[in-house]
Amino acid sequence: MGSISGVSLLLLVVCLTSPNVLGGKILVFPIDGSHWINMDVMIQGLHARGHEVTVVRTSTSWYIKEHAPHYRSITVTLPEAMNMEDQDFFATLLANILKTQREGGSFISTAKWYWQMLGALSDIHQQAGQLVVEIFENKTLMQKMRDTQFDVVLIDPGVPVGVLVAHELKLPTVFNVRWITSGEGHAVVAPSPISYVPVAGHVVSDKMTFGQRVHNTFKYVFNMFIDRVIVCPHYDRLVDRYFGPDVNFYHLLQGADIWLIRVDFVFEFPRPTMPNIAYIGGFQCKPSKPLSTELQEFVESSGEHGFILMSLGTLVKSLPVEITSEIAAAFAQIPQKVIWRHAGERPNNLGNNTLLLNWLPQNDLLGHPKIKAFVAHGGTNGIYESIYHGVPIVGMPLMFDQAENVLRLEMRGVAKMVDVTKVTRQNFLEAIQEVLHNPSYRNNMKRLSALHRDKPMHPLDTALYWIEFVIRHKGAAHLRTESYKMPWYAYHSVDVICCLLAVLLMLIIIVAGLMRFLCFRLCRRRKPKQE
Repeated sequence: MGSISGVSLLLLVVCLTSPNVLGGKILVFPIDGSHWINMDVMIQGLHARGHEVTVVRTSTSWYIKEHAPHYRSITVTLPEAMNMEDQDFFATLLANILKTQREGGSFISTAKWYWQMLGALSDIHQQAGQLVVEIFENKTLMQKMRDTQFDVVLIDPGVPVGVLVAHELKLPTVFNVRWITSGEGHAVVAPSPISYVPVAGHVVSDKMTFGQRVHNTFKYVFNMFIDRVIVCPHYDRLVDRYFGPDVNFYHLLQGADIWLIRVDFVFEFPRPTMPNIAYIGGFQCKPSKPLSTELQEFVESSGEHGFILMSLGTLVKSLPVEITSEIAAAFAQIPQKVIWRHAGERPNNLGNNTLLLNWLPQNDLLGHPKIKAFVAHGGTNGIYESIYHGVPIVGMPLMFDQAENVLRLEMRGVAKMVDVTKVTRQNFLEAIQEVLHNPSYRNNMKRLSALHRDKPMHPLDTALYWIEFVIRHKGAAHLRTESYKMPWYAYHSVDVICCLLAVLLMLIIIVAGLMRFLCFRLCRRRKPKQE
């Protein structure tokens, strides 16, 4: 009898601790490329806890596979492939950026580049809008989504297709976010004083001079102009078409239940936040695994000098050969071995100490005890893996937010930035040697690593907790401020200030009138006495 009771108790414990108990149905709208890498980590974590995940992808996706063991997929075919899913798009973009910067950043070349960028940005969101149309006009697909009875929609709002679909399905939303249509995610959900919060695209610290604050203000206005004139009209038309004039697209974007922002304040500058924001910077980081036999032999052959890892992310295959040849020549002059992720034309001047690979296990190499430095482009995935493993960085930012990221690391004394358009074998070698031989870089990074790891729970567990919180409670409206629905003049208290100024003006007029009246009476009394 006692053994039966023990078995029953064991079964009860197993059932209660089984991830299937709280298993929910989650609809996911990701972005391809490097964004998908961290979204996929989150999806795997949800699958491991018993949730049923469905991913919406296009037929042209190159990272988001149609079939995977940890999710189901809904594939939507577009009449035209989206630029964001064209691998050559980023290579062309980088080539244009390098060309503009090499020409000295003249007004004409910069204006031409901005014009091309704005056109490409508009095309991306126009075709994202076409994805919304394809989904909404497919009545069978929409009915299938309704019949599935999803519990929550998990969205990367950089391309906010899922925001509109979630509103149509009347489902709560969770954002896995760093960037939105107007820049950094905080910009639309939390107070962002431009006096000390750098806006997207402005490579400065939070301790700005007067001139930098003026520049920050212009950047803010310019970013808002791009968002409201170039990006949002594509979605405004869809909202008006499918939801009517009473629904505001920006309110849909701001109305997410939970914002899982991929930020950790060991890296980001301090700033105001909100109750429905959870910080999950570095959630994709994990302990390293053993290397393959070939890689392990190469690493061990470095001896006491160790090795350097170089990778420029997932979007750009390689740099122009004239740049890579200068980098290769610098690498050839150091005693360390070099493992370089490189898929383009083989550089000239390549030394015997350098190994070129089309793909490499970045996390496992960063966690190897013999690694000495990481040459990186400044993408957040690589940065947080470096922080997690305590590896100093030589940063070569290429585009987007990468220069801002490397600046934040420089401010903390854990990285050295190299301008990719002005790189020579000499200045690159000097940057490498400074990071290798100045112990402050490694010591500071070890300190950041200790701070990053010292949390009550792993950032991935934090993300999964809040997703499950929204599933359990069917949203998190109690954490979300409704301030975004206020008119701008009420939000900034312009009406209150005007009212107080009007009252003050009336008081001044009354007091001035009273004093004038008293002076007049006093003068009239003195006049008869003098007579």
